[in-house]
Amino acid sequence: MRSYLHWRYSAEDPDAPSAPEPTSRPSREPSPAGSAVDQHPDDETIERSPDNADCPTVPDAEPESSDWDLEVECIDFYNPRETIIIPRTSRQLPAEALVRNGFLGATPERPSIAVSLDTLQLFYDIRRFKASYSVEAFTKMVCYKYVMPYRRRFRKAISDSFDVYLTLMEEIRSQIQTALGRNAPQWRVKWGCPPCSYKVREKPPVFERMVVMDGNNSLKRVAPAGNRKVGDTHKYKSDYYIPSEIVEKYANEVKSHQTQPHVEVPDGNDDDAASDDGSPGQEGDPTDGAPVSSCASNWKAAASDEKKKMWAIFEETGVFASACRHGFVLWLIDMIRSGELAKLPLATTDQIINEIREAIMLGFDIGCSFKTTLKNSSLGRAFDALGCKVCVNAFHGYSHSYPCQLKNHPNGIRGMGLEDLETLERMFSASNQLAIVTRYASAYRRVLLIHTFFRHWDEEKYANLGLFLYNNYVQALEIIQSKGPMVKESMEMLELTQADLETLENEERAYFDSLRDESPWDVHAMAYVEALMDLREACAELGIAEEAFLKAVPGNYQWVSPHSGPTHYQGDASATAKLETRRRTLEETVRRLTSQVVAMELRLNITTCWAPGDKEYEETKKYIATRNYQKALGRLQRLVIQRLFELHKLNLSQTAYRMRTHIAKSLQKRCKAIRTAVNQYNAAAAALTPTRPPLDWEKVSHFSFLEEFTLLQDTRNDIRTKKWAMPLVRETMRTFRRVTRAEEELENVNREARRLHTSIRDEDGLFTEVLQELERRRDPLHGAVADYCRRRRAVNAHVLAHLLRLYALDGFTGVPGPGTHSGAPREQCATVASSDQTPDQASAGSPMDIDSPSPEQVAFEGLASREVFAFERDDVEGTHEIDEDEDGDITNLVEHMSNIAVVM
Repeated sequence: MRSYLHWRYSAEDPDAPSAPEPTSRPSREPSPAGSAVDQHPDDETIERSPDNADCPTVPDAEPESSDWDLEVECIDFYNPRETIIIPRTSRQLPAEALVRNGFLGATPERPSIAVSLDTLQLFYDIRRFKASYSVEAFTKMVCYKYVMPYRRRFRKAISDSFDVYLTLMEEIRSQIQTALGRNAPQWRVKWGCPPCSYKVREKPPVFERMVVMDGNNSLKRVAPAGNRKVGDTHKYKSDYYIPSEIVEKYANEVKSHQTQPHVEVPDGNDDDAASDDGSPGQEGDPTDGAPVSSCASNWKAAASDEKKKMWAIFEETGVFASACRHGFVLWLIDMIRSGELAKLPLATTDQIINEIREAIMLGFDIGCSFKTTLKNSSLGRAFDALGCKVCVNAFHGYSHSYPCQLKNHPNGIRGMGLEDLETLERMFSASNQLAIVTRYASAYRRVLLIHTFFRHWDEEKYANLGLFLYNNYVQALEIIQSKGPMVKESMEMLELTQADLETLENEERAYFDSLRDESPWDVHAMAYVEALMDLREACAELGIAEEAFLKAVPGNYQWVSPHSGPTHYQGDASATAKLETRRRTLEETVRRLTSQVVAMELRLNITTCWAPGDKEYEETKKYIATRNYQKALGRLQRLVIQRLFELHKLNLSQTAYRMRTHIAKSLQKRCKAIRTAVNQYNAAAAALTPTRPPLDWEKVSHFSFLEEFTLLQDTRNDIRTKKWAMPLVRETMRTFRRVTRAEEELENVNREARRLHTSIRDEDGLFTEVLQELERRRDPLHGAVADYCRRRRAVNAHVLAHLLRLYALDGFTGVPGPGTHSGAPREQCATVASSDQTPDQASAGSPMDIDSPSPEQVAFEGLASREVFAFERDDVEGTHEIDEDEDGDITNLVEHMSNIAVVM
């Protein structure tokens, strides 16, 4: 692509003379041997880039100086030198002359310093594979190569030139995609992932795509301080970002159920605390419109807004991303001075409905609550009409309540296969490295860097598609082969059929759907009996207090007028004051409790007050004692589990000293809390009828596994008598569900591998046709397109080699080879089949008769053959990432790979 920059400027002015070779002043050090720099007798160097083969021929003679020549300071990692003279004509702009000679200026009009294209390409390649590599670090490396101190103006020159270079590379890429017919709106989203989008003649799957979405707060950007104006105000347009007008359309789509107070900003700028639409406290999170559940409260995305408010120092607080199950990024949205607001997943869902328009499974860490939010929005009907569903991610799902897992966890949803929907967690783990260089970048540069990172991320995901499908298939086969016989044996022993297991799963799901903590009658009866018990206790205490007060009266008490002289009453007043106060307090308590009891009796239609010995009274009293026991047991359980987790963390080898110290202090506090919880439990256990055995602190403190805490089985809802709750039956149900998902994964990979193979075959034909057409027209874009096709074909050969390994697996149940693409326009489907070949032959991947294969096809087949032999060599040496033996003759594999050739 870089050489196309030279072509472009030379093609714009065909009558212009060839650009003479740029000259330079003596370098600071001699050129190393074997470098691409020719040393002239006069000690002046001339750059000869081996990548500029497509550039116009440059004479070797020394050029004559001109008044229009440019003398600029240069930065060239491959040829250290101070300045360079750029020859140009009167009709050339400085930027044009620099690019034609392999440099890029830091400023467009009067550049005083220029950076070579090779240097910028080197930095681009380094940053693609190391996102945290900064401009400053690269500049210091260049200065080290120059044998000179680091200078900040060099860093600024490289930074500015690199922005222009990235923009030019994106423009060239856009022209390449246009030449290939891939410039339609949202083409990347619709067709960028072949296993998801490149359909063949096949049985429709349960879900056409699996999409995940989530937010990440690592890619922040610091806002300008105070009222300081921003110098760089232009914006980078990335096709990864959803337009802001679409996002803001859902700013107040559903009514917020959480209070979001205005946050004061230290610098006095009140706008900083507002939401991104300028109205603080008006937007909610993805759970708005849904009742607050214990599932949603476990995650930050569903926390109250005052816990989610970001510091006012940040302008963008992260990104909200969505991707398919293969890792291809679909859309990004900036989170502006906020957390995960409801408008972000709603805007993503809007794009799914309008652009993908297929039945998808949408994974979200709080999908159970967002499902209700989506239903109450304007997108609910359209989402359901497409057959789309919402579920939770596998890892996040285990923190949800068990009834929620039965309905929303991917392990229990038909058609999901073994997909865990945790793609974004892996992607964010990689993109976190980018946070180092985006934190203080401008808005334009931040989006540019994020766009470049995810562009390369998608390229790597495409290169790993074959390995992804292969690994998934191997995993599914291992599960079926290892767990399938166990399930069959358990079903025979338990005399259960597949229909019985499905019935038990439905019974379990129905039980938890109807499960409630307490019935309304239990709650009110308990409150009534508790009030009666408190009333009787207060009456008893009042009787004791009155008796004590009366006993304080002297036996020879006689009334004496206060005016008759001193008496003993004043001396006894201090002794009887506490008794009087307590008697009056208890009288007030008895009147209040009596009023409550009467009111509850009227409300509950109780005509006769319950008394000890009555059936209702005794049963409710027993229920209260059991409830107190279970509450004490639950608190003890929580503290013990926390202690076990902390002990595990404390013993990890990589736990830092300060963290170990913090955990040790927490354990000391936890031990005191467990002592108190044990005492409360023993008191509650003693109040039961019959009583439960007490717990010893010494025994509890030595629990190492949860299985040792058998008391956890003693809960209010005892399910041990139900068939689906029996340990052996439950294990059989769980394993059967896992084997079923593995069988579905085989079907999913069979379908996706066929789509991918078909896409590669058709793409190779498209490349051949486009390159021939560009060469016929002598289009300057030919070199850039050829470079793109060469790299893409190398990647396709690597992917195909993995697909061939997949076809050769024992247990492969799919149809090997490419299929016939169904119903796509010409720019997406480049298949050109021979007239005498039937669709079934093409679908089976049979060899196509080619009279004269193009050089590109021959080169591609050579790449594919080398990949296959490389896999074979790695297997022999034991260095391949997949330790699976190859089956079949290598010659047959090479012949099979050659079937991707397309008749033109």
